[in-house]
Amino acid sequence: MKFSTAVMTAVASAIVSTSVFATDITGAGATFPFPVYSKWAEAYKDKSGVGVNYQSIGSSGGIKQIKAKTVDFGATDAPMKADEAEKEGLVQFPAVIGGVVAIVNLSGVKPGDIKLSGDLLAKIFMGSITTWNDKQIKEMNPSVKLPDESITVIHRADGSGTTFTFTEYLSKVNPEWKDKVGSGAAVKWPAETSVGGKGNEGVAANVSRVKNSIGYVEFAYAKKNKLSHINLKNKDGQIVEPDDLTFAAAAAGTDWSKFPAMAASLTDAAGAKSWPITTATFILMYKQPANKVTSAEALKFFDFAFKDGKKLAQDLDYVPLPDVTTEFIRKHVWTQIDNK
Repeated sequence: MKFSTAVMTAVASAIVSTSVFATDITGAGATFPFPVYSKWAEAYKDKSGVGVNYQSIGSSGGIKQIKAKTVDFGATDAPMKADEAEKEGLVQFPAVIGGVVAIVNLSGVKPGDIKLSGDLLAKIFMGSITTWNDKQIKEMNPSVKLPDESITVIHRADGSGTTFTFTEYLSKVNPEWKDKVGSGAAVKWPAETSVGGKGNEGVAANVSRVKNSIGYVEFAYAKKNKLSHINLKNKDGQIVEPDDLTFAAAAAGTDWSKFPAMAASLTDAAGAKSWPITTATFILMYKQPANKVTSAEALKFFDFAFKDGKKLAQDLDYVPLPDVTTEFIRKHVWTQIDNK
């Protein structure tokens, strides 16, 4: 009897041990941070043995999944408003900073060859500028050979935080865009030549395929797909190139603790070196999680990302959060999550 009890105890212990250690994390949402989340997940798996199953389905999908309690964390570039997060029993915190860029498929045009103001970019996506050799574009690009070809606008077909960031910027720099289109995760695209693509991946693929097109993606997708980005005139009137330095300049001085649900906007930021379409991407988690074990593991993953994932982020031209911000998240956001 003692032997049987001992065996049963050992078996039960092994089952518990297996269930404790087989705690892969699930998340879903924004495609914007997918390249860096993938790198972080790979490194975390190597270190801890815990996998991170992240579905890159768009910010709107991420919010739906976390509300449905089918994932341990939801990810969105369009931050949830503080009152909604509170109502849903969620906490929200930024994970990493990056930039949205306009990309083009024009013969002979290399990355950074074309320069535009935010106003002109809005007019192109509005459909009021329809050809590449339009006088307004030529005036900003006198040395670039621009084709007498119609512009095809490529946009997101799904609910997207990248779209939210892009349209928020266009609303700030072009009054007509603000009045007629506005900002959001999904908008009605006014240009007659508009074509949709699913995810940052879909937009990048369509721009690669369609000659004389223009679209918008997170910068890592432009680099990965060897697509030509456009340089932009920022709020200070300076033409800037997208990279981790100009993204960091746009975020510099932001006191995230002052914003309800940490929902700071970084678009059209002041500063001579600031990239004008910079954003953070955000994580949503329950204060009272259904699975406390995987919720706790998710916090360990993001803690690892904040501490050990900085270089991985920088290698992809994302910007890690400042230490003062991650310390605020640990002390004032994660402490609201009951994982015990």
